[in-house]
Amino acid sequence: MEEPQFGAAPPRHLRRELTLTDLTMTAIGGLIGSGWLFASMTAATIAGPGALLSWIIGAIAVIILGLTFAELSGMLPEAGGVIRYPQYTHGRFVSFLIGWAALISWAGIPPIESEAVIQYSSSYIHGLYNASSGSLTGPGFVVAAILVAVFFAVNYLGVKLYAKVNTPVTFIKFAAPTLTVIAFLIVGFHPANFTQYGGFMPYHWGGVFAAISSGGIIFAYTGFRPMMDLAGEARNPQRDLPRAFILAMATVGALYILLQLVFIAAVPGHDLTKGWAALDFASPYANLAVALNLSWVAVILYGDAILSPFGTGLVYSAGTPRGIFAFAKNGYFPKTFLSLNNKGVPSSAIYLSFIVGFLFLLPFPSWQKMVGVLSSATILTYMLGPVSAVVLRRTAPNLHRPYKVGAISWLGPIGFVVGSLIFYWTGWPTDGWLMLMTAIGVVVYMFYFSKDPNRSWHDVKSGLWLVAYFVFILLMAKFGTFGGTNSIKAPWDDIIVAVLSIAFYYWALASGRHTESMPEAHQVAEDAKSINR
Repeated sequence: MEEPQFGAAPPRHLRRELTLTDLTMTAIGGLIGSGWLFASMTAATIAGPGALLSWIIGAIAVIILGLTFAELSGMLPEAGGVIRYPQYTHGRFVSFLIGWAALISWAGIPPIESEAVIQYSSSYIHGLYNASSGSLTGPGFVVAAILVAVFFAVNYLGVKLYAKVNTPVTFIKFAAPTLTVIAFLIVGFHPANFTQYGGFMPYHWGGVFAAISSGGIIFAYTGFRPMMDLAGEARNPQRDLPRAFILAMATVGALYILLQLVFIAAVPGHDLTKGWAALDFASPYANLAVALNLSWVAVILYGDAILSPFGTGLVYSAGTPRGIFAFAKNGYFPKTFLSLNNKGVPSSAIYLSFIVGFLFLLPFPSWQKMVGVLSSATILTYMLGPVSAVVLRRTAPNLHRPYKVGAISWLGPIGFVVGSLIFYWTGWPTDGWLMLMTAIGVVVYMFYFSKDPNRSWHDVKSGLWLVAYFVFILLMAKFGTFGGTNSIKAPWDDIIVAVLSIAFYYWALASGRHTESMPEAHQVAEDAKSINR
């Protein structure tokens, strides 16, 4: 494809230039970020060796939810699909609330990744990070802001440049944790760690479940979403998106489980005398490598500790503007955010993404605490995947589906229930903070709704189930066992969440309808078919 001449008018559509390799590397690049650097330790402090089960349960949950998105993105490949799909099935209100949660998670990840770079490097670059307060220093804030600016600058210069930078970075990112697994298996494997110091599950099933959300596991596993957000720029989206998702999840899922295995086995016994909950390494794998006399591995890890979060920040800085682009396309943001530069990328949306990312760098809690909010927001956006996929099979049965989830009649409710449990396991007050942010979103929506001459109360009616669901999860978090008042004892809290989530799932299906936006969905599908001919 020829580059546009200087002074030529910007293209009207996003450019479809991403190959299967580019999409797979985007998914892997999003999956391997600060999560692998910190999540194994954080999960171990919450669940002990039982964190292995947390990674397995988390992988199954994300695969179930992700497969429905593979069907949706293959059928309707467009930028910011996680926001657009609920628009087709439930209208603007549900789409807005899910999009609001998506924007919280999108906008927060590039700055959090830049903070992870600085936190990990604090072992050898002093003065940028205050370990006692868990926040950046003044100079650290400046460096993090520069990193965020670099993320968005690469994306501003075009999706082709983004792919050229991201693919080699992802290869290196994958090599470092793989090398860590091999080295730790050979030199530092202590089987006794799995049975001593409180046993395999010292904090019981509650710890295993809590680690999935609060330990950073969901944060790590849901990194494939930017690949779905770039569906509108894939060369052959209907064929390549499902393949890229399956390749990425199978590869990275196995890697994360192995990383947790070797982390647990490598911790020296003297660090476990006060139990797994007392573990506190500033740079977990690098510190263990030094303890095992693997100094050369530590050097590689310190380098990768910069590269891995950098690569993930780069990936998410590509997804955030596409989400804003989708918001503007739905009519929630000004139309200026639909503008593309001469490289075919949403330039105004990139500017806004950078500003919001910059604001996220203001003093926050530690990586471990911030990741809980982002994980809850992310899993919430994924839970609409099975709902939208099933509703579209009813309202748009003739749309071409190059990939179709089998047994969705039972995988759908299972995915929704598991997602609800993970949402609940994040606990109080994290769920409370997310619901507060969501309430602000409702106020913003009502402002747009009151100004919209074409407003439809059908959209509000189709979203009542989601409002009721939010209230339900909020009450369960407040009165349940995960940071709440413990008024509802285990396992009854999990049972109540699971059973009522099934009811909410079928209420959501019943609320789905053939919305006013369905002609747009058919046009997206037709455009995709014409590309693949």
